[in-house]
Amino acid sequence: MNTVIMKYSLFPVLAVLLTACSTVDSEKVTSVDGQYITRVVQDISTDEFLGRKPFTEGETKTVSYLENELKSLGVEPGNGDSYRQSVPLVAISPTPDETMLLKGHGQNIDLKLKDDFVAYSEQEEEDLVVEESEVIFCGFGITAPEYEWNDFEGMDVEGKTIVVLVNDPGFGSDNEDFFKGNTMTYYGRWTYKYEEAARQGAAAVLIVHETTSAGYPWFVVENSWSGTKLNLRTENGNRDKAAIQGWITLDVAQDLFEKAGFDLGAEIRKARTTDFKPFSLGYTMDYHLSNSFEYDQSDNVVGLIPGKSRPDEYIIYSSHWDHLGVGQVVDGDSIYNGAVDNASGVACMLSIAKAMKESPALDRSIVFLFVTAEEQGLLGSQYYGENPIYPVDMTVANLNMDAMNIFGPMKYLTLTGMGHSDMDNYARDAAAKQGREVLANPEPEKGYFFRSDHFNFAKVGIPALYAEGDVEHIEKGREFVSEMKEDHLSNYYHQPADEYDANRWDVSGLVQDSDLYLDIGSRLANESTWPEWKDGSEFKAAREASRLKN
Repeated sequence: MNTVIMKYSLFPVLAVLLTACSTVDSEKVTSVDGQYITRVVQDISTDEFLGRKPFTEGETKTVSYLENELKSLGVEPGNGDSYRQSVPLVAISPTPDETMLLKGHGQNIDLKLKDDFVAYSEQEEEDLVVEESEVIFCGFGITAPEYEWNDFEGMDVEGKTIVVLVNDPGFGSDNEDFFKGNTMTYYGRWTYKYEEAARQGAAAVLIVHETTSAGYPWFVVENSWSGTKLNLRTENGNRDKAAIQGWITLDVAQDLFEKAGFDLGAEIRKARTTDFKPFSLGYTMDYHLSNSFEYDQSDNVVGLIPGKSRPDEYIIYSSHWDHLGVGQVVDGDSIYNGAVDNASGVACMLSIAKAMKESPALDRSIVFLFVTAEEQGLLGSQYYGENPIYPVDMTVANLNMDAMNIFGPMKYLTLTGMGHSDMDNYARDAAAKQGREVLANPEPEKGYFFRSDHFNFAKVGIPALYAEGDVEHIEKGREFVSEMKEDHLSNYYHQPADEYDANRWDVSGLVQDSDLYLDIGSRLANESTWPEWKDGSEFKAAREASRLKN
């Protein structure tokens, strides 16, 4: 343990020295093959692959395809002698009660499912009942020691129902030192709210939805938290989670606060200060839902190119192979092919593996991780983060590729989560070689850094990069890109229409970004430096903990 501490305590100094004398020769790295990218996208986004949904024939075909492709490229199995990492999942189909009852202040209030609230449970219990549970307002539901922040201070919420606000206290603030201002921290993410509620022992947690703060309208909540959902299987059946997890609309919250004698707006303002204290709203909550279960397993696919001189240090490329499968018919088509999301990322990552195998051997090992069930809540990458094949403290960085740029070469590179780690510098240097500049994601308040698989690497402390060409086409300008992105969001994203179309796709954009990712991975693999989290990042502590632990 002392050796590990000493080893890493030298990193800040060594990082400067080793970066300054780096001898990486990017010219020796082969560029990616655009025709190969096109072929792979066309292959796995055809109807034959049935939308690549876990637990289906589409998964069987996709996983076999990826195995065969890695073998043909000469990439070794990445999990011992296997290309697969089994991911145990459970499909939970809820039957929620149509009404949620709140009693207090001399009246009974019946909330209507979907109109007023949504509710579900991750617990593997057939019947979940919450009765006479006191309702407590807990501000943003955050415990953040680095900000001296505790929304639960002085309140025992064991067995109670907590109401919390979406996003974090910094939203709407110009002070970037206060929960990073308008840039959402993980404390603002709905997943964190549920995790913290469970740690506090709450029986139920209801997040107050507000479109601007959440980054999406109510219908997204209504659709996303209804119907069958996949979850990771755990030894305790997720019984450490709150029994009921859900959302209520802003109108419902305002009405409940008003009937309890409080002004919601005023209480939100108080909740943005360290003077806030949680308090009872004077209601109790009754609710019941039942669940049915289907157990199965999916697979992450893993390939490895061993390093020649430091094979026990790893750079992990990640990309999710799954999409939505066969679903609702739209314009006569029911297969959600997922060509952009995420056959594009899979193809680009395979093209990087191909280029690396055709180039001189690298010093560190390169891992290619194709994860399952991203569309179900980043489950494949979560499982890997909790059950890593390669030690977390020996994993240098993660480079994630998801829904790549299909609109052609771009003037800028947009970084999602800019400001978190030294990976910004690697991206900036690689972009400069292409004559590009880097930009921060223009909507940091929407928390995109937490919405793709790189997040689960960051969560365990591994510095992660998620970037793509964006904003301005080299020849066609900004308006063209804006129009194309709006068209894609409206007519293709998570729709059966997301298919490969040679008339709409410009593969040179995929090549441009893949070459950038190839350059970054190659540089990291031939350097001795370790990118670090920046002060103020909520992921820095996890990195330090993994080093001390090992």
